[in-house]
Amino acid sequence: SHSSTFCFNGEDHTLGNSLRFLLNKDPRVVFCGYSVPHPSENKVNVRVQTTGAPGKEVFKDALLDMVAICEHVSTTMDSAVGRFKANEQRPE
Repeated sequence: SHSSTFCFNGEDHTLGNSLRFLLNKDPRVVFCGYSVPHPSENKVNVRVQTTGAPGKEVFKDALLDMVAICEHVSTTMDSAVGRFKANEQRPE
């Protein structure tokens, strides 16, 4: 389908806005937006419309991109903390 809505329970604006950002960078995406139905609900609805590619496929690619980005951030942070701790223990 060219248009799909994905619902995530237990999530908020952090996931919704991150997915919206990544999906809108994909040339196959015509429109992407997200909503939180009610502030007291931990639920996010992400809507994506594509040029013709299956919405599920485009969404999966965005999720894989997000995993890669998170892994890169984690690796970079671990490396920086390691360097900081090594410098902190060095005698002056």
